[in-house]
Amino acid sequence: MAEREQRRDRRDDRREREETPEFADRLVAINRVSKTVKGGKRFGFAALVVVGDQRGRVGFGKGKAKEVPEAIRKATEQAKRSLVRVPLRDGRTLHHDIEGRHGAGRVVMRTAVPGTGIIAGGPMRAVFEMLGVQDVVAKSLGSQNPYNMIRATIDGLKAEASPRSVANRRGKKVADILPSQDAKPANAGAAEVDSAALAEA
Repeated sequence: MAEREQRRDRRDDRREREETPEFADRLVAINRVSKTVKGGKRFGFAALVVVGDQRGRVGFGKGKAKEVPEAIRKATEQAKRSLVRVPLRDGRTLHHDIEGRHGAGRVVMRTAVPGTGIIAGGPMRAVFEMLGVQDVVAKSLGSQNPYNMIRATIDGLKAEASPRSVANRRGKKVADILPSQDAKPANAGAAEVDSAALAEA
């Protein structure tokens, strides 16, 4: 009886893993495209999809087909083949401010404190949500084409470096790379004196 229940539990766990896919996907753009041939025009659809595991991996893909579902499927498959891993600080934000470029697309991404949320628009928001970022401030300064925006965002994320990778590259410890938490700015003492004087006044 106990073995039967254990087998049933294992079967339920396997079914649950199969029903919940490892990757989430987000449809960013869908365009109707046409191809001019001898007999007229052939219409189809082009899809742009962002895929990620929401734990530090993200990728994008595009697909074209005569029907929308097939175009989305092709784009999703291509996105899964182009995944990149991005190190995240505390699993919620970027380690440092970065800038990405692709063609006329230019984006700026800044690290943010907890509770900020994803301050980004359109295609960039889809990338951050699929990546698993919870706090970030981003701005697109160039082309508003979603393809260029996503490529510029991925380009910037590829250039991000974690303190551990920097420490390994420079042959140092992570503690030597990160700023000391106890260190105060040079004018911190003067600011405290000024605040005390204002309080007394």
